[in-house]
Amino acid sequence: MTTGCKTTTVFLTILCALLLTILGLVQEWPTWAWAALIVLLAGVPAAAFKIAATRRGSVPVDFEEQHTAAPIERREHRVSHVALPSQWDDYDFLFSATVRWCPLEAGGGAPVVNPAGLAVETVLDRARAITEQREPGRASLVQHELSGALSRMRPDHTRHLQVMAENVTLTLREHDQERLDKLAEVRKDKAVWEHQRKYEQSKREYLGEDVLKDTGSAVVWWLAKNDDHVEKTVADLGLLAQLTSAANDTDVPDRLRDFLPQPQSNRPDLESVDAPPASFEREPTTADHFEAFLSGMGFTDGDDRRAMLAKQIADIIKTQDRNETAEELLKRFDPPAVYTPVNDATDETHGL
Repeated sequence: MTTGCKTTTVFLTILCALLLTILGLVQEWPTWAWAALIVLLAGVPAAAFKIAATRRGSVPVDFEEQHTAAPIERREHRVSHVALPSQWDDYDFLFSATVRWCPLEAGGGAPVVNPAGLAVETVLDRARAITEQREPGRASLVQHELSGALSRMRPDHTRHLQVMAENVTLTLREHDQERLDKLAEVRKDKAVWEHQRKYEQSKREYLGEDVLKDTGSAVVWWLAKNDDHVEKTVADLGLLAQLTSAANDTDVPDRLRDFLPQPQSNRPDLESVDAPPASFEREPTTADHFEAFLSGMGFTDGDDRRAMLAKQIADIIKTQDRNETAEELLKRFDPPAVYTPVNDATDETHGL
């Protein structure tokens, strides 16, 4: 019987004694009744205490020790910034999580273990098996993958604990993330450059092997470009013949020479003045034909399109191993810029 129960029993006994005393005075009980009342009031609490002690059994000597509450075992541990390998060498993930565990039933001969260390080892092994197969550039995606994989209680390899993890975070070192960002930018720039190079190469192949393969192909291409304007195409036939000859580093065929535009130096008034024999006239070169083509198209000196077209035609000619002709075109229509150095010493002298 507890202390509260004992106090309640004594209080009720005293209360009953008072009530019975009042009743005995009013009823004028005989002397023997009062003696019986005293015996009854003294025996009831004693009997109650004895019955309670019999039901409870004997109290052990170390009663206080047995009823002392055992300390609650802590079953979680926080790990922070643990380096885990990724698929790329020298790029490690930084892993943080709260590790939780619960013990499994072990036999009497089971060894004493450190549950926190065993649980952390198990979680890191499970996490490493995933991270070492993932690229470091996908840290946020791998973090969610780990959150799902580590969210289930699983036994460790010793079968002493069931282990899980929560509040998982996965990051990279700051300088590693900067390197990955730079590598991504380089890959993107390289992809753009590759597309541009392939586009230019395809364009040169299209012009050299299809459009400017011969004069007939150039005429068909020019006719399609000018919306079937036959008159304009016929008028530009000489220019197309010159452009085709320049692209293929050949002379204009004799059957098309009549369509070539006459240079200004062949005016009638000049022909009558002691002109040298035709046999001594210089044969027009590829650059001359290309100059006539540009003039016929209205691309005058100083027009940026002259250099652009010359560069494209030179690239086409180089693919046919005619580097001298290509260099001649570039030298004449796309010459390199001349750099004039500044004499610092002279300037300083003038400044003085």
